[in-house]
Amino acid sequence: MGVISTVVTGAVITSGVSAKELGYAEKEELKFGFIKLTDMAPLAVAYEKGYFEDEGLYVTLEAQANWKVLLDRVIDGQLDGAHMLAGQPLGATIGYGTKADIITAFSMDLNGNAITVSNDIWKEMKKHVPHEGGKPVHPISADSLKPVVDDFKSKGKAFKMGMVFPVSTHNYELRYWLAAGGIHPGFYAPHKGDTSGQIDADALLSVTPPPQMPSTMEAGTINGYCVGEPWNQQAVFKGIGVPVVTDYEIWKDNPEKVFGVSKGWAEQNPNTHIRVVKAMIRAAMWLDENNNANRPEAVKILAKSQYVGADYDVIANSMTGTFEYEKGDKRAVPDFNVFFRYNATYPFYSDAIWYLTQMRRWGQISEPKADSWYKDIAKQVYRPDIYAEAARALIAEGKAKAVDFPEFATETGFKPSQTHFIDNIVYDGSQPNAYLEKFAIGLKNDSKI
Repeated sequence: MGVISTVVTGAVITSGVSAKELGYAEKEELKFGFIKLTDMAPLAVAYEKGYFEDEGLYVTLEAQANWKVLLDRVIDGQLDGAHMLAGQPLGATIGYGTKADIITAFSMDLNGNAITVSNDIWKEMKKHVPHEGGKPVHPISADSLKPVVDDFKSKGKAFKMGMVFPVSTHNYELRYWLAAGGIHPGFYAPHKGDTSGQIDADALLSVTPPPQMPSTMEAGTINGYCVGEPWNQQAVFKGIGVPVVTDYEIWKDNPEKVFGVSKGWAEQNPNTHIRVVKAMIRAAMWLDENNNANRPEAVKILAKSQYVGADYDVIANSMTGTFEYEKGDKRAVPDFNVFFRYNATYPFYSDAIWYLTQMRRWGQISEPKADSWYKDIAKQVYRPDIYAEAARALIAEGKAKAVDFPEFATETGFKPSQTHFIDNIVYDGSQPNAYLEKFAIGLKNDSKI
């Protein structure tokens, strides 16, 4: 098939390139990192199903101790790429924490997180939650938590919650939920050397590695947490806590993880990068095809010790389209984990900009920025042009259908206004500053800590 030039979001890319025409991988032996969470599934599936090998790639997957170690190892070249928090490439690029040029051409999933509280906190919260037929009405807002937090404050006690990393989706989702209920989650002030995120906080948020969340809460060190699966369902299985809200209910179909590589690595290995994305698109398609028919097999893969290593039943609770809140209160949530539907794998600029608005809202970006700045950073980090190369190659090979992807010739990188937030505030990625002005709690305009 010949090569057709098409303009996509300002970049000229090639269309209809087959695997042969794409060129051989510059680097065939690769090592990718991940954290033990169910949303690393595209990596595990691409490996187990031979999709990497189909691209001439010989991949090793290696679990990492925490998100900081994972990022550092991508930066210094020990890892060729990794399963990353969506905020990590953005945070690194703007210099929050470690400064480095990290890009992503592949979004790994939508949704997948929840907020869990201890049994004691749930007992108090429950008094303020509406019930129907003896069961809590969902979604549960943080309005029901506010009296509990206020009671802690009146007694001089700190209300503590865990999240996985300062630039994690979990941090921003937890903050969003708390603030929507009138609970201040605290500010960062990096220009003053304060990166605790606890300035003016009603609830004190701190970092806890995902697998340690349940035991840390059980020990009483934290009162609740926001984390990905299987660590919310683990709390239910252990009888130590109750997931009260999923991120699907906080922001419907929110982007969660990305596959990140260093910009330098991507420039040195362009064919390799496209081939990696091709394999992962195929894995994502497999995970969602036929109404999640492959999910039980995916759960068996993830339950292996080298991947997530949790019990099959714990992983299956969310991966197969159900979610258990209070013990015995299992509900159908077919989109709790989405890997390909709704253009889940496409790196939208508007997704990047949402994370940047939250960094600004909570002070990780100290100074006000023009709308153009948000868009420029998004375009530096998110690379739909590379994604489109991979998708077009799969279509040319008959391994994917054009109808399953955005229309690359007209796609702008910006989703239409998004309305499905727990506080009903509308998000338009093309107007980040106007969006920030809508919040009662948080920095906006020229405000600064």
